[in-house]
Amino acid sequence: MSENELFNDRKYIVSMRLSNADRIAVRSTAARLFVRESKLYRFAIHHLLNRLHRLNDDACCGSDLLLLFLEFKEELSVHLELKKHQLFKIFNGRNTHPEKYVAMADIELLLMPDHAVRQRLQMTPDAAKTKHTETRVWLKGYFLEKYQITADEYADSDDFTALVNDLHRSSYEID
Repeated sequence: MSENELFNDRKYIVSMRLSNADRIAVRSTAARLFVRESKLYRFAIHHLLNRLHRLNDDACCGSDLLLLFLEFKEELSVHLELKKHQLFKIFNGRNTHPEKYVAMADIELLLMPDHAVRQRLQMTPDAAKTKHTETRVWLKGYFLEKYQITADEYADSDDFTALVNDLHRSSYEID
């Protein structure tokens, strides 16, 4: 995305379907915050897109996306209704690097309930090194170890909001 596209102030009308409960929740939250509902919708979309920004980066593929999808583990199957074959395409479809290939067995872990993940990890010899009482921590450790992901680099490169703020500051300094 170019800098001009990023800072384009043009707005578009978008239609979406919401359950009545969600609509009421948005209305009451907006009222409590003393803002318009439309501002709350824009905030929610902006916040979600910031968290998912790695999906817009073509350089991020395969194991680069594991921690992002681990963060959204419950939402994957419940709200987005993603299936394992869809996730396989997301992880490995654009992947030209064999070292970033994510095995289907590991993709399935992202869609399983925690008790099933725990059982699968107990049967996986490589997962014994990172065993933890909390299933999510154990799964994250397993992914970090198996795919040689450094959590610090992942967190540092994920500060998209700071990047946008830096771009805003630099554009003001140029003017």
